[in-house]
Amino acid sequence: MAFKITKKDKDYSRWYTDVIAAAQLADYSPVKGCMVIRPNGYALWESIQEILDRMFKETGHENAYFPLFIPESFLKKEAEHVEGFAPECAVVTHGGGKKLEEPLVVRPTSETIIWAMFKKWIMSYRDLPVLINQWCNVVRWEMRTRLFLRTSEFLWQEGHTAHATREECQEETLRMLNVYKKFVEEYMAIPVIAGTKTEKEKFAGAETTYTIETMMQDKRALQAGTSHNLGQNFAKAFDVTFQDKDGERNYVWATSWGVSTRLIGALIMAHGDDKGIVIPPKLAPTQLVIIPIFTQKKELDMSVSIYEELKEKAKNLFTLKFDDRPEYSPGWKYHEWEQKGIPLRMEIGPRDVAKKQVILVRRDTGEKISCPIIDMIDTIQKILGDIQESLFKKAENFREKNSFRSDSYDELKKIISHEGGFVHAHWCGSAECEDKVQEDTKATIRCIPLESNKEEGSCIICKNKSDKRVIFSKAY
Repeated sequence: MAFKITKKDKDYSRWYTDVIAAAQLADYSPVKGCMVIRPNGYALWESIQEILDRMFKETGHENAYFPLFIPESFLKKEAEHVEGFAPECAVVTHGGGKKLEEPLVVRPTSETIIWAMFKKWIMSYRDLPVLINQWCNVVRWEMRTRLFLRTSEFLWQEGHTAHATREECQEETLRMLNVYKKFVEEYMAIPVIAGTKTEKEKFAGAETTYTIETMMQDKRALQAGTSHNLGQNFAKAFDVTFQDKDGERNYVWATSWGVSTRLIGALIMAHGDDKGIVIPPKLAPTQLVIIPIFTQKKELDMSVSIYEELKEKAKNLFTLKFDDRPEYSPGWKYHEWEQKGIPLRMEIGPRDVAKKQVILVRRDTGEKISCPIIDMIDTIQKILGDIQESLFKKAENFREKNSFRSDSYDELKKIISHEGGFVHAHWCGSAECEDKVQEDTKATIRCIPLESNKEEGSCIICKNKSDKRVIFSKAY
């Protein structure tokens, strides 16, 4: 039986978990705080992996793999890093029935062990740059968890690079931020705002953290990806130097960057509706499902014939499935595939056989389109493109509608409390003012937008001079 989904406007949190259950994306694990990713959810992650992996390799990166366990002493070498991650670490103290000589940390991130290896691999400027990516799992011991958004163990990719100059390092940091921006906007159909994190919100051990911020349908922000300029912090901590062209020894410059299965949570909350998840065609593991409505053999025969034709002629254009399960009614199947977010449905009934046509139904709008069989490949491609564009524009319009400019602290508090969304307001740069907003409203500075113009103004809290607006919002 199809899963009943709570209405989004009735209970957004329950709606979110209902959509995950209905689409069979994930389930709760017997291990508290962890999740089991089901085949439908993992297929989505594989789509994300496949596209991003190609984009990484196009920018010169290679995949590698590093150990799950990190010596505790490694984590302690970079002071900011260990302070930032210590509360979230899981530590192994025994193995093989004996107490370990040195405890092992289950990786919360891999900078430390990777830099221990970079010390062995980097000797000269000829060894640079090193451009490494890793697909793996990490563990961060979360107290409050939510499927995909925040779990104690999650899947991700983490890029780690080493460079000869500060300029190359900064160029790499922004290049990978733009890779993430392109992926989230062009494939996930979610608009993002790229910017820098404040000193308080930056990655532990980074000089600068860059982020892409998205708005979900409950008007909260979600950080979709980050890219960190690590400067020479980790190189100095692990004594990673190289001989430059002049024969001098210098510390290398570093970046790290990552996205995780949190992107699946973003996808659900950006596009989902009361019927279930809505998957943008460019990301969908299956883009079209064919459902025959057969009372006689001729309807089934025609449906099979269309399926075989599309499998052959459109195999490089779009992906499809054929659902001829006799134990379920057509209406039941429609409902199930809507919950699973398949972008386009094809119905073939007795009248369609007589007219030599098919009916195409859009998942995003529910619109039904009659299409002659002879035109179906071109029509399917066009509709899939329209769905992709429409989802992005809808999300972009929603964000713009719920973005505000404010020069009054009372107004900012009112917007955060009653409206939600993004508030663009001046900030002086002090941690005290940043903390006050969080204490009063539970909103944080999501980023300092990269594309915002300089603008003279007064800090919305203390009224000291400010030359920029930042984005305040409640967030996941």
